[in-house]
Amino acid sequence: MNKKLVLGVLLVGLILFLGINFSHYLTLENAKAQQASLSEFINNHFTLAAISYFLAYITITAFSIPGAAVVTLLGAALFGFWTSLLLVSFASTIGATFAFLSSRFLLRDWVQNKFGDKLKAINDGVAKDGAFYLFSLRLIPVFPFFLINLLMGLTPITTLRFYLVSQLGMLPGTAVYLNAGTQLAQIDTLSGIVSAPVLLSFALLGLFPVITKWLMGKLRRTSQPQNGRAS
Repeated sequence: MNKKLVLGVLLVGLILFLGINFSHYLTLENAKAQQASLSEFINNHFTLAAISYFLAYITITAFSIPGAAVVTLLGAALFGFWTSLLLVSFASTIGATFAFLSSRFLLRDWVQNKFGDKLKAINDGVAKDGAFYLFSLRLIPVFPFFLINLLMGLTPITTLRFYLVSQLGMLPGTAVYLNAGTQLAQIDTLSGIVSAPVLLSFALLGLFPVITKWLMGKLRRTSQPQNGRAS
């Protein structure tokens, strides 16, 4: 059996193992329960805590472990908006790139050989306009991000382009989500849920995909006449 395929199967098995055995720790309830003790640790050991959070986030993203959303919210609650934005933005992109590379080098040859005809349209689309295609997927979360990471690893897009576009494309959504996390951390009573900052933050969280989809559609429509004239 192909060594890359064996490693790919082992990687999938490891992802399933981690997801089954550790995902229950990555819940909002557990995060809220640990918030006080974690905050105290951060106050006493900020650098160590930031590095640990950064590496843990990379691991969660790289292995597609369920619970990244909760870890994002917890990061905003513990580190504040700007620090968590710096940590999550880079950690999520680095982790996504690791997932992308694992898909490319462990599974790409086998998938292309077995399903190359079905992937031809995707490969052609990415080869023609890969950056814009990936940017659209990052801004409009139609598919889970972990699926995008693995799918892109099977396409001709370069690693550097994947990283840069992902870094830029995920930034707005990350900022919106972290802002919601900072507000969520301030909720101590049920009345806090209906406060204006909390309602506004979660309204932005819900409207963000709709707004970005409209903007991307408008951008695509305005670029089509230019492409037509250029040709």
